[in-house]
Amino acid sequence: MAQKTSGEFEKEFMDGLQSSTGKSLADWVSIVDGFSSKKRNEVIEWLKSVHNFNHMQASMLAGIHANGGKPVYQSTDGLLDAQFGKNEDMRPLYDEFVAFISKNFPNATMLPKKTYVSVLENREFAAVNIKKGELRIGLDLGDRPFDEKVEKAKLTGPMPRISHMVVATNVSRFDGELVELLKQSHGRCHK
Repeated sequence: MAQKTSGEFEKEFMDGLQSSTGKSLADWVSIVDGFSSKKRNEVIEWLKSVHNFNHMQASMLAGIHANGGKPVYQSTDGLLDAQFGKNEDMRPLYDEFVAFISKNFPNATMLPKKTYVSVLENREFAAVNIKKGELRIGLDLGDRPFDEKVEKAKLTGPMPRISHMVVATNVSRFDGELVELLKQSHGRCHK
């Protein structure tokens, strides 16, 4: 059975608020607005002690309240779509990269985050930024020297250990050399 995502838990919580508490999400946001403290932990404790929420429910409501009454977690499709923004023309190249990863790393998962896409197999071993006219493919290659094909990473979002990047402007960059670099990064991340 697939594990639920944070977004699924949040949606389930929001959809069930009216039936479980008799109050809508908007009502609860107003109630939290009236609480004397805006400190997250104090709001959570207050929701638990005064309104009988469990810890997860209180945490979700406090997060939604702090986010202006809007959901904190978007669907991964929404996160991915947002990254294309003004770079919709990069979607076909990104789709080719996804196919390239699936072929060479069949157990890998592409997980959209807010500012990048994580490539992982238990642990993140690569990351992708979608930029105007290019995909920046980040790798953990340690102290490998930089050269004309493998540059210092200039990505938004991933962990600092993503030290290098390969820039792809077309599918010809998805070659055997990139497979080897991805394998090296994978090996470093899965010691």
